[in-house]
Amino acid sequence: MEIILYDCHWSEPKNVVLPTLPKKKIKSLSLKTIGLILLFVSFISLVFLASPYLIKELAYRLEPKATVDSNEDFKILLAQKDEQERLKREETAKEAKKFGVSTDFSIVIPKIGAASKVVPNVDAADENAYRNSLKEGVGHAIGTGFPGSKDTIYLFAHSTDSPLHISEYNAVFYLLKDMEVDDEVIIFYTGKEFIYKVIDKFITTADDTKWLSENDGEERLVLQTCWPLGTSQKRLLVIAKPV
Repeated sequence: MEIILYDCHWSEPKNVVLPTLPKKKIKSLSLKTIGLILLFVSFISLVFLASPYLIKELAYRLEPKATVDSNEDFKILLAQKDEQERLKREETAKEAKKFGVSTDFSIVIPKIGAASKVVPNVDAADENAYRNSLKEGVGHAIGTGFPGSKDTIYLFAHSTDSPLHISEYNAVFYLLKDMEVDDEVIIFYTGKEFIYKVIDKFITTADDTKWLSENDGEERLVLQTCWPLGTSQKRLLVIAKPV
């Protein structure tokens, strides 16, 4: 009989040291994680903010649209537009003819019966120039705007102290003093009709020229004549805005 003896020896377990990451590497990973999170949040925010525009853009792209299938169709559309413009100009010309003015550049104030040609680009600082222009009609101050220009349009004309002198001095603005808020002023210019309504009327000094250059970004019509009637002591101004 064979007997085998084993030497069993028990010993204390040794401490096991697990591998660790360097602190710099841990910090780098943390910064990358934070950066990715911030980038994701930014992307989500951008999508959220832009979603209304994206929806509108998508709706516009998907909406069925009328298309011009050929050059012939395009020519037809242009012809129709030209015809509409022609009819509108004819209607404007008829309207101007009722007042005895042209559609080149004219002013009509129905309330006071004023209707006159407007002489463009008159130097209001040159006495000879503006006196000669006022023999033809109403003067338009050089450097100021024209109807539809979104600027100040400055027009001026004579007044007189007597109805007997209206014709003699071509006193188109003789009754400008009777204008009130909401009264209508019609300007015909380059074949088009522009309608304005009075918003203010006041008297100012003869040297008050700010109205020639003042501009608040909105179209404004300024009508000027002398005050008291027949003198040059002060200025009567009527301010109107486009309808």
